[in-house]
Amino acid sequence: MEGLSIFAGGSNPVIAEKISDYLSKPLGKIKANTFSDGEIQVEIQENVRKQEVFVVQSTCNPVNRNLMELLLLIDAFRRSSASRINAVIPYYGYARQDKKVEPRVPISAKLVADLLTNAGVNRVITLDLHAGQIQGFFDIPVDNLYAAPVIIENLRTKFTTEDIVVVSPDAGGVERARAFAKRLHAGLAIVDKRRSSPNQAKAMAIIGDVKDKVAIVLDDMVDTAGTLTEAASVLQDKGAKEVHAYCTHPVLSGPAVDRIENSALSTLVATDTIPLSRKAEQSEKIQTLSVSKLIGEAIIRSYRGDSVNSLFI
Repeated sequence: MEGLSIFAGGSNPVIAEKISDYLSKPLGKIKANTFSDGEIQVEIQENVRKQEVFVVQSTCNPVNRNLMELLLLIDAFRRSSASRINAVIPYYGYARQDKKVEPRVPISAKLVADLLTNAGVNRVITLDLHAGQIQGFFDIPVDNLYAAPVIIENLRTKFTTEDIVVVSPDAGGVERARAFAKRLHAGLAIVDKRRSSPNQAKAMAIIGDVKDKVAIVLDDMVDTAGTLTEAASVLQDKGAKEVHAYCTHPVLSGPAVDRIENSALSTLVATDTIPLSRKAEQSEKIQTLSVSKLIGEAIIRSYRGDSVNSLFI
């Protein structure tokens, strides 16, 4: 693929290498330094003039550093006369702040979209946005891919679909859970959850039949794992014989890993949009699936001008 260059920021080198292998294109060379006062300096160490550039960077922890590094890289590519700049953001930080939930608060997801656009991005490729409306925050094309094909393939290899019930951990995830249940020809259940404060939740009841079933809890991200572990406990109390969880983005901040270890969950399977911490890697309950081929295929089709529609299924 002449004219295509792929680079990676420092947030998720593993998935960047896997995408590079899928494309059979070596990662371009970038030099990143941090001054003593915390300022970030980046340098593109090869010619990108007239190249279509894809820069891979998850805006995960440390969110602000990774976001700033991405913005600086985009500006550097623009000033180096790249023909097109594509931001490949497997995990889009600030996505949960997508609307005003109370007076005098920002819509941070929109601000991040403006920053990326003004920095010079021509297209964004991302995965499982927390809210689909974020695509509308951009005035440039956004390909919001879904990890569903990767997760469904894994579910079919591990479980008999007649034995499972797909569970949404809250009302907001019902559409996602219903889509999975339909493709797997499985049952559907919903956790009735009351949230008392940010990062704290209390699961109250189960809508649907989970007795003697393998409960598969689906979510787009797991942060502190409070919602997830509470849901697992209630599902177990309602007669589920096993509880497994699947998510796209393993944020796993604060006490998340300890909560998962001490919970009713048998496993948490996440994709590699965010690199696991060392503690999470050592957990026998936490497993990962790679979405590098999915993202790599989206890059190829975007570069060639082919449709990416089939990747959304």
